[in-house]
Amino acid sequence: MEGIKYPCLGCDYCFPAVAMDIFNQSFQETLSLSCNFEVMENTWPPVPGEYFAFCDGSGCPVAVSTLSSVELAEVLANIKPKGLCIVGKTETENIGIDKVIKNIITNPTIKFLIVAGKDSQGHQSGKTILALYENGVDEKMKVIGSPGRRPILKNVTISEVERFRKQVKVIDMIGCEDVDKIVDKIDELSNEVISSCRCKETQEPTPGVLISSVPKIIATEPKGFKMDRAGYFVIIPSHQRKTIIVEHYSYDDKLLHVIEGKDASSIYSTIIENGLVTELSHCAYYFKYIQDKAP
Repeated sequence: MEGIKYPCLGCDYCFPAVAMDIFNQSFQETLSLSCNFEVMENTWPPVPGEYFAFCDGSGCPVAVSTLSSVELAEVLANIKPKGLCIVGKTETENIGIDKVIKNIITNPTIKFLIVAGKDSQGHQSGKTILALYENGVDEKMKVIGSPGRRPILKNVTISEVERFRKQVKVIDMIGCEDVDKIVDKIDELSNEVISSCRCKETQEPTPGVLISSVPKIIATEPKGFKMDRAGYFVIIPSHQRKTIIVEHYSYDDKLLHVIEGKDASSIYSTIIENGLVTELSHCAYYFKYIQDKAP
């Protein structure tokens, strides 16, 4: 038996990806994905992830998604070109794009989203972003015209999607990993915003936006044990806040709860007390491992 890194579809990270793709072609509504998703209050970006943020006001109007090209994001972050607000990967056509939407609409200084790097195989997150920008979503929150396997957005609202489509212009550079070309495009777009602002004597402020979130449970010391409930968990050590964040999802990838604490034992007991877990044997060693790796 081989270990599975991600129980998702379409990429080469896990052993059963090809088989699951074939299965999904016949049974499109039966598979579920699991990736990170959580919304933090009173901070930006509100959704944590593997990205680099440099926002310093209106002088950084460009966001960049490097899709599955992880190293490209790191290179751009190290260069930190003027005008770049945030850069990171987007590997999935659902939760990954949920995060892009949340982080962009909560920062009105972002006017452009460059989509560059290699598109993720099967997921087609880059082409899904383009389809979202052009077509939006249907009544089931499925991105219209997306070639991805599961382009269903479950952690954003229709109003958030529309805010995203109105706020930014998506620039198609899919397949490009040339750092110089991407930096030149960032400069070009930044200058375009500056020139546009100079043409206006006054500029009305962009109104703030409220984004949807789920209840956050603060971990407490153990009081008693209660086990029940199905679902799965994603664990995110937050080095910035020096805490451990645990996201609880239903099996159809809907974010249900966010638990935050400073040590694995309090998080573990809090999850049990709230009836959010059924497999205690798995959770025990998993949380202990995360505590060893946490800040």
